[in-house]
Amino acid sequence: MRGDRKGSSLHQPYPLLAGMEPSEAKEELRRAVRAHRAERSPRLREEAAVAFADVLDTLPAVRDAQTVATYVSRPTEPGTGELLRRLEARGARVLLPVLGAGLARDWAEYAGPDDLLERAPGRPPEPSGPTLGADAITQADVVVAPALAVDNRGVRLGQGGGWYDRLLKMRRPDVPVVVLVFPEEVYDAAARPLPQEDHDVTVHALVTPAGWQPLPAPAPAPAG
Repeated sequence: MRGDRKGSSLHQPYPLLAGMEPSEAKEELRRAVRAHRAERSPRLREEAAVAFADVLDTLPAVRDAQTVATYVSRPTEPGTGELLRRLEARGARVLLPVLGAGLARDWAEYAGPDDLLERAPGRPPEPSGPTLGADAITQADVVVAPALAVDNRGVRLGQGGGWYDRLLKMRRPDVPVVVLVFPEEVYDAAARPLPQEDHDVTVHALVTPAGWQPLPAPAPAPAG
């Protein structure tokens, strides 16, 4: 993706200052990354969504999975629409997040794009089918998770609610976690480490429109 490579050479947000607490540093970085994502044109987002799906087609953990837990992207996020279309076309079972009462974590099966509805302002579209419980993630062979950034230690910067970190700890220990990020959102931990807290779950691989990269094997997810 020439447009994304060009964009990645222009700007990598890193507004972190010495002495910041990890939670404060995360919020500063989230604001910067979101602002930068908003600058990407709809055309580049659409092109990137296809490129992400092309790369995921070559990643064995996703290509060979019978059940994939993933997400419905918001407009400025790495697009998952093409990924969902391809997973459905090859007969994979797809689990998508559903936000229950009181921010309860849940999953439901993907039943096609026409079934996805935005159920509350600011929330990504969700499937309408019956919910399966938070522990449905134990049925997934791979998790394709959202991220605002990732570094080469496997540290993931999420949206800030802790929703995915709690769910990822429920997956089977042998199930890999893959994140989708734009090229400028991949950080060199030697120079620009992402802030990390004890509850953060590290990930196994990152995907950009240009390719995928394995990351150091994380410690097994705690049970429960």
